Amino acid sequence: MERLTESVAPHGPRTPVPCAVVPPHMLERLAAHPDPDIHLPARRSLELDAAHRVRRHTTARTAAPPAAGAAPADTAERTIHDARHSERLPGRKVRSEGGKPVKDAPVNRAYDGLGATFDLYLDVYHRHSVDGAGLPLIGTVHYGEQYDNAFWDGTQMVFGDGDGRVFNDFTVAVDVIGHELTHGVTQYSANLTYHGQSGALNESISDVFGSLVKQHSLGQSADEADWLIGAGLLAPHVNGVALRSMKAPGTAYDDPVLGKDPQPGTMIHYDATTADDGGVHINSGIPNHAFYLVATALGGHAWERAGQIWYDTLTGGQLRPDVDFIGFAAATAATALGRYGDGEEHRAVTAAWAGVGVPTSRSDSTLPRQAAEAARQPERR
Repeated sequence: MERLTESVAPHGPRTPVPCAVVPPHMLERLAAHPDPDIHLPARRSLELDAAHRVRRHTTARTAAPPAAGAAPADTAERTIHDARHSERLPGRKVRSEGGKPVKDAPVNRAYDGLGATFDLYLDVYHRHSVDGAGLPLIGTVHYGEQYDNAFWDGTQMVFGDGDGRVFNDFTVAVDVIGHELTHGVTQYSANLTYHGQSGALNESISDVFGSLVKQHSLGQSADEADWLIGAGLLAPHVNGVALRSMKAPGTAYDDPVLGKDPQPGTMIHYDATTADDGGVHINSGIPNHAFYLVATALGGHAWERAGQIWYDTLTGGQLRPDVDFIGFAAATAATALGRYGDGEEHRAVTAAWAGVGVPTSRSDSTLPRQAAEAARQPERR
């Protein structure tokens, strides 16, 4: 468990983790469906995702820390490739930085989404790309056959076309692009372990900044935002609006084929599952909802005060890779106090975490018994 008195920033190379936006529990549900038009793409997608995880672990690829030298440019360096439904990366280059739009809509959406993510991090947080040092942004579209996912592989973005029955093309949601690239930001900063509560925080941070990319690109206030992750990804006949809801975890979809959104919004319903790397895509609903509560309590643009607190916490060097919910909550409260003083920002942060059942101090005895047990045993098997 993370100890507040021993919080130390991880240093050295950053190890990429297997980060895909569609959780395995959704694909596993589809893989069991009797209709081959549904189960075959899901099974292929699960097999590819498993291969990606094995490949990343066995090759042990790492991303080096940003190199010293000239200041990075204030413009993105984007390249989009077309895998032509193969599984070879990066594929054929089809659009480079500054190039005109092409006839292939997924290419243009990927290009624009990479740019929107770059713009948020530079314009708001003065961060130059994923690594803070101007890392070129690479994307590959049309990956695999009916691949039902999108992922960050430690060096680039990869987009599937979806199966057309349950999932649409994965370039349609700019927040998904922001989500996946933020896994890279985490990789180069806090390097959070992709398991249990630290893994759920890894996923939640990507949801937070994915949503902020969308809100920033649309100029939305916290009250105007939909707080959905992946709106537009689900096919029209699916009974659902997105992959996840930060405003109301557990309500994003409820469909006979896809199942019901399992995300909890509070620690009372924390899921101590051993699946999905210890529930990283499930329990992320808890810190997601905490951020939503902070952002809407403060009002205005969520990328400003609320986003700044989360960004400073992520990149400030005080998080252990295995930080748990209590440790992260305490760190955001300390960040808010340090940046803004004992004012509405600090009060909003502490109230939000209390609202989802996570104390901002380990000495807090008000945590419900069930939540305390879950917090003490985030990796229970």
